[in-house]
Amino acid sequence: MNLRDLEYLVAVGDHRHFGRAAEACNVSQPTLSTQLKKLEQELGIALIERSSRHVVLTAAGERVVERSRVILDEAAAIRALARQATDPEGGTLRMGLFPTLAPYLLPHVVPALHERYPNLELLLIEEKTEVVLDQLRAGRLDVGILALPVTGEPLHQQPLFTEDFVLAVPAGHPLAAAGGPVDPSVLAGEQVLLLEEGHCLRDQALSVCRLTGASERRGFRATSLETLRQMVAAGVGITLLPSLAVRPPVPMSADIELLRFTEPVPRREIAMLWRSTSVYQDLLPGMGDLIGKLASQVVASA
Repeated sequence: MNLRDLEYLVAVGDHRHFGRAAEACNVSQPTLSTQLKKLEQELGIALIERSSRHVVLTAAGERVVERSRVILDEAAAIRALARQATDPEGGTLRMGLFPTLAPYLLPHVVPALHERYPNLELLLIEEKTEVVLDQLRAGRLDVGILALPVTGEPLHQQPLFTEDFVLAVPAGHPLAAAGGPVDPSVLAGEQVLLLEEGHCLRDQALSVCRLTGASERRGFRATSLETLRQMVAAGVGITLLPSLAVRPPVPMSADIELLRFTEPVPRREIAMLWRSTSVYQDLLPGMGDLIGKLASQVVASA
């Protein structure tokens, strides 16, 4: 048994297709199939049910894939340790961010991160908060940038910056007449467009609604901030947008009016999280300081 064979098996488990698994592993399909048959012979059990239509893992195969993931993650951690020993600011860092932050934060920080850490390969993964947390726990991510609170997790948390929400209303909406900052109480009785389940921004916006007496616009849930933005521009309703999502290089529509809030301003706190055993634990605090500084400058200029 070798690590490469386990990689082949996990790829088959992920893709449920020999051709796509072979492509993902950069080998020919016959090579992958041959090695997996050898692995089955070595273990003395069937791992895969083969048919002309689809690939199914046996019950034992599913368990072996689960354990193989752990072994491959640990092997990757050993390689990372070796890279860290030769270059403390080198290697490959896998960073997870949630979808209502990643596209708006990264343009402001990635160039500076590349300049500060030229030998570090930064792999950026955009997933919902729960997926990022699951992958952090499993060791498939090295660090996550998430909105607080994150409770019940044995992860180190380093606060980065605080981001205000702004109120987005269609041009010509009665609330747009205010022009300047508005009291959060103006949301009382309003119906607010929100994201679908699973987005932390939905939970944050719902908290604002409960505090101000607003409610969710029923019959509609967006899959992304950009969908929310287009719905507001089309005059369908109003919504809350985080400050970074309304800053350049994000283009804004002339059909949307943005209103800032007076105190108490609805806002969210963004933090960086990682395992206390991470091989990058000496590098990450400084990286967090840099990200927090850059992001704070952007939101302060809004």
